[in-house]
Amino acid sequence: MGESPPHVAPKSPPPGHFETVATEYARHRPTYPEALIEWLVGNSPGRGLAWDCGTGNGQVARSLAPHIEQVIATDLSAAQLAQASPLAGVTFRQARAENSGLEPASVDLVVVAQALHWFDIDAFNREASRVLRPGGLMAQWCYGLMKTGVTPIDAEVTAFYKNIVGPYWPAERRHVENGYRDLPFPFQRIPARAFSMTAEWTLTDVIGYLRSWSATARHIQMTGVDPVPDLTDRLVRLWGDSERTRHVEWPLMLRVGRANCF
Repeated sequence: MGESPPHVAPKSPPPGHFETVATEYARHRPTYPEALIEWLVGNSPGRGLAWDCGTGNGQVARSLAPHIEQVIATDLSAAQLAQASPLAGVTFRQARAENSGLEPASVDLVVVAQALHWFDIDAFNREASRVLRPGGLMAQWCYGLMKTGVTPIDAEVTAFYKNIVGPYWPAERRHVENGYRDLPFPFQRIPARAFSMTAEWTLTDVIGYLRSWSATARHIQMTGVDPVPDLTDRLVRLWGDSERTRHVEWPLMLRVGRANCF
């Protein structure tokens, strides 16, 4: 069992946190690598039932569906769930992470992608331990800033993230920045491969992605000023042709473990 360091339990997202960006989020977020999904399924004790907790618009659930007989995908945000397309083998439903409604010892695989920092961690861990079958797999991951490998472009995005919209990120964002290292993980850890999300994006794609940030939306809401056009002007000079594609990467910070086998 992993050790649980002292922590302050994260809170639920503030009201309306995802509602204003749900459509942009669905359109402009990168997709998780298929190799990650295949690795998780390959290490799962079975392929009967997976729980995608904090599913958002169903990104992970869609990737799991071809490999798992049934996927239950839950989220607290109705606005995010409204962006999830119906899919055979996937059941979307609104539920708290700490109260899934799933049967005890029924789940082979639990995944939490870029959502753990919103949960009541201790309560969620108890719920996940309850629903996972012995030896069932828990996988949690998050990702930070995009990187193009072009230093001036990456510096502009970093400055936008930290200095322009930085004050408008919720406090829970710190857990993403440190890769969830401070959050308890009471599962038997197993070594995980390194995975990254990648995309071939134009500048238009990048700007859409930055607009999908909740901190960008909150900046506009609180100040009445849209900070994106100024950044766009600076990036155009660095990017060149705005329709030119560049390689973009987001390394994943991944924690994987098994439920108690005893």
